[in-house]
Amino acid sequence: MEKRTNRPPRPLTERRQFFDSENRPVPNRRPASRDAEGRAEEGRFEGSRAEGGRYEGSRSDKPRYPHRPAQDRSIDMIFGLRPILEALNAGRTLDKIFLLRGTKNSMTQDITALAKTANIPVSMVPVEKLDGITRKNHQGAVAYVSPIDYMPLDSILASLYEEGKTPLLLVLDRITDVRNFGSIARNAECMGVHAIVVPSRGAAQVNGDALKTSAGALNLIPVCREPNLKDTLTFLRESGVQVVACTEKSDASLEAETVDLTGPLAILMGSEEDGISPEYLRLADHKLRIPMAGQISSLNVSVASGIMLYEVLRQRLKSINN
Repeated sequence: MEKRTNRPPRPLTERRQFFDSENRPVPNRRPASRDAEGRAEEGRFEGSRAEGGRYEGSRSDKPRYPHRPAQDRSIDMIFGLRPILEALNAGRTLDKIFLLRGTKNSMTQDITALAKTANIPVSMVPVEKLDGITRKNHQGAVAYVSPIDYMPLDSILASLYEEGKTPLLLVLDRITDVRNFGSIARNAECMGVHAIVVPSRGAAQVNGDALKTSAGALNLIPVCREPNLKDTLTFLRESGVQVVACTEKSDASLEAETVDLTGPLAILMGSEEDGISPEYLRLADHKLRIPMAGQISSLNVSVASGIMLYEVLRQRLKSINN
């Protein structure tokens, strides 16, 4: 007996609708043409991959979707050796520079030298890393343009002393999460921090997400990028600034008020994963932990920074009122 179904007959030439990476419809493929021997001819690629390009002409070819991520629209980028070199010569503030590993010429040497002078980290990376950053024709060189200008720490500290202000600095050791960094900047601006100090390597990138999370605080508070935090902490101590580290490994608790936080001060906060580096902890004048009453023994670094800075502000306001 013949089996019957209620489904309508399937069309002989069913056409599927394909979409590119930006959810735009891709035109249907043309049927493959055949040569004199009846074999399907090789299809050809039409358009660019970044624009949802596709292979035409072969039945066996499937639509090609770009596998590389789209460029982060919140980050301004520069591509190519000469544009990056011109940006450095023009004094533009670059956040990071990536160069293709194995590339050695006069232009890369000039870029490396200028970047070192401007304290801009340069990384020699494989082509896969560059392809993962952008789908555009990078020509072996990509640079992130920073939306803020970094300030020299020594100039800021000198100007604070000249103006008769009591310096309050926030030193961040390897804070890599962009939104954490933005939240910390917002805390710092609200609590009266004069500058944020970050390392040139291993720090969160200042991009659109960081600016948005900071609620504009990164446009108000100076950020200092230092090549070596160990030397920076030593410089601060020699300049009369007390370094206080926030760490759960300390026996001294914040609420005990065993440390006077009203003088020149630098609060040191550690990374989200393993806290403050041991070499930096050894340079701290004091170590304080935030008291905990719950079962979880750690706080998000942005929350911890807010608690530490609030205690500093509380002690300073109390000393003024007394």
